[in-house]
Amino acid sequence: MSDADPTAASPPIEPADDLLAATPETAYFWGRVAGDGELTANCITTRAGDETAADALAAIAGTSRTGTDHRIAARESAHDASIVRFEDAYELQAIGAPAERASAAFGLPIDGQPGGYRFDAFRDHRSQLLRGLFEACGTVCFRESSASVGVSFVHDDRALLGTIRSQLSAAEPHIPTDDLSETSSDGYWFGLADDADVSAFAEWLYTGSDESGLYAADRRAKLRRSIERATGSDVGDLEDT
Repeated sequence: MSDADPTAASPPIEPADDLLAATPETAYFWGRVAGDGELTANCITTRAGDETAADALAAIAGTSRTGTDHRIAARESAHDASIVRFEDAYELQAIGAPAERASAAFGLPIDGQPGGYRFDAFRDHRSQLLRGLFEACGTVCFRESSASVGVSFVHDDRALLGTIRSQLSAAEPHIPTDDLSETSSDGYWFGLADDADVSAFAEWLYTGSDESGLYAADRRAKLRRSIERATGSDVGDLEDT
């Protein structure tokens, strides 16, 4: 499942000329922000669980992870101006980025206000948007009892999960989902339906990821391993399709 030489190094990610323009890179970036981040008047915050994704998000915002003109920092607590590892997580902050404009353009919540989530601008980059959302607020597990793979999305914001379901429904291939349910911690979740083709979903979700560098290595690997256990076949690295 590859359209690129797996031994070739990924090209460097170029900074986005405009974070509000619709590109594969910005689709992935705003998916990560929506799924595990927040906006304030002068700051965009997002989080990543591994270095691959942290580097990609920093590059899209136009800085190295050590910080240059457009400062991005990951902090332990809330006072470290450099990117540091904290419980296998990176918190990236883009100071002075167009948070208010992004909230208006994409319906993202800002300063604790509810969001409307308008992602139509990314319809041509739906897989990258959903990849960012999946890596930010999705889970994957192998079900021993049925030898199947479970994929679900969990978030405190019911409106965001409703938008993700709509995006999955509009994807090619169509990806059926279950209804929203409440979690034990007052949040919400939904999973892919039992009749969903999880292998096809994973293949579509990570199309071109190795070539582009827009992915979290740990999450992609866990999804691949789970599918291999369920199907008994090698699905490759889910790098490209």
